[in-house]
Amino acid sequence: MPRCALAAATLLCGLLITLPSEASPPLFGAHETRSENLRPFQKWLGALDRHFSDRKVLDGPCMPSGLERCVLHDWRGFLESLQRLDRRAQVEAINKFVNDHPYVTDLVNWGMDDYWETPREFLERSGDCEDYAIAKFLSLRFLGFDNDSLRIVVLKDLNLQIYHAVLAVYLDGDILALDNQIKTVVSTERIRHYRPIYSINERFWWLHRQ
Repeated sequence: MPRCALAAATLLCGLLITLPSEASPPLFGAHETRSENLRPFQKWLGALDRHFSDRKVLDGPCMPSGLERCVLHDWRGFLESLQRLDRRAQVEAINKFVNDHPYVTDLVNWGMDDYWETPREFLERSGDCEDYAIAKFLSLRFLGFDNDSLRIVVLKDLNLQIYHAVLAVYLDGDILALDNQIKTVVSTERIRHYRPIYSINERFWWLHRQ
């Protein structure tokens, strides 16, 4: 089973700020507090900026040369093939598609401990746990899922004693976990060994406490 570690504990040292009241259902049974201040999350904001720059490539033709692959055009074609499916089927298809890519650490890919990839970077190189979650997040956003229904969750795996990241999808009254360590999409209510630290989307982040 793949493992991944994030420098989440170090990052959270800079997030001890006054936060607004709870506004959403809790993840993994934890209490949560929401903030609009995304400035501490520069790796996430950087990945979003690079992704939206990459999206401009889709407006032009695919012109591969040598070993270059038109990964963004292929990605868009795959997503467009899912548009007629219902929401749950789209979630399951994207989870499988992304999970089928091999696990590669940031140290191997980028020569650093923690780098948050865009979907293009993930499709070209594969990645680690937060990169799977980002690729799933932005794939579902492409299909029209509302930002408020999606969160990347950084958590502690209590069984393996490592930091990990998954995508949480709020759908039909349930919160689904899309996890590169679990083949199928499962309800977060069925997962007892994860302790969430923080979650984030394009507008907010949430601090979680037991």
